Amino acid sequence: MLAVGPNGAGKTNLLESLHVAAQGFSPRTRSDAQLIRFGEQGARVAVDAEHGGSPVAIEVTLRLGEPKRARLNGTPLRAAEELRSRVPTLVFTPDRLAVVKGGPAVRRAYFDRALGRLFPSRAQAPTEYAAALAQRNGALRRVAAGYSTREALDPWTQRVAELGTALVVARRELVQLLSPAFAEIASELRFGTGDLRYEGDPPAAAELERRLEQDLARGSTGLGPHLHDVAITAGGRDLRSFGSQGEQRLAVLALLLAEADVLARRGNPSPLLLLDDVLSELDPERRGILTERLRRAGAQAFLTATTAAALPTAPDELVEVEPGHARRA
Repeated sequence: MLAVGPNGAGKTNLLESLHVAAQGFSPRTRSDAQLIRFGEQGARVAVDAEHGGSPVAIEVTLRLGEPKRARLNGTPLRAAEELRSRVPTLVFTPDRLAVVKGGPAVRRAYFDRALGRLFPSRAQAPTEYAAALAQRNGALRRVAAGYSTREALDPWTQRVAELGTALVVARRELVQLLSPAFAEIASELRFGTGDLRYEGDPPAAAELERRLEQDLARGSTGLGPHLHDVAITAGGRDLRSFGSQGEQRLAVLALLLAEADVLARRGNPSPLLLLDDVLSELDPERRGILTERLRRAGAQAFLTATTAAALPTAPDELVEVEPGHARRA
């Protein structure tokens, strides 16, 4: 499906509403109040769709000063974010270039979200590690201030080592799983031999003990997966430092398509792909390559563009967006 309209008409708002319905939150902001039109007290998104061969009815309601509410097939959910595990959705927006060009924290967050989608049983690994890390850092500061003994650190050091090792193992498996598909799509999109490489080792308890004085001095743990990175390369070049903006854009797109490909190969229903303004900086050849790959994969994709001519072939559905409303062409 392609949504077209002039700049500022509301195409991104329409895409954002689909993300809210599919995932329970906006890809743009974590403030639900920003999703409500100025001057209004609430908003509602309702979607009737099909996923994995079964009908799906989703309703998300927001009201100022109240918790967000969501219903799936008529059943209320405890939290709207539960939709994330029910309707897999991958989104490309122009600010997603930060996954490649930003700092390591952005990449860690991106791959940890992918970890939850591809390995649901390990979805809580980053959260559990972060909680143990916060406890150890708090204990470090208490010891440094003289309010606690070093022995009190021992359980948290062991916990950080255990959970950190589990998280590193999970991330490495994720990167190894995605890397071949990423390389294949990078080759298709013709921006070099793509590769993903996890940078970092599991945090051994003995190593944490050896650097205890440094950690006490700084009041935080200086070793572990909270400091690791994933190198995204093409043709042997780290695209963060040596990639053009066009290559960085293609790399983010390749990451999304690689994850969609892996999900499909593992027997999962194809995720919904939300691609905002993805065509604007692609040359005609790559637009054609992207369109063909989306059709071949059988994924349901929602794209936005200023004109229908941005897509090399006719879309299955064309939606014209004007300020305040959208209609099928």
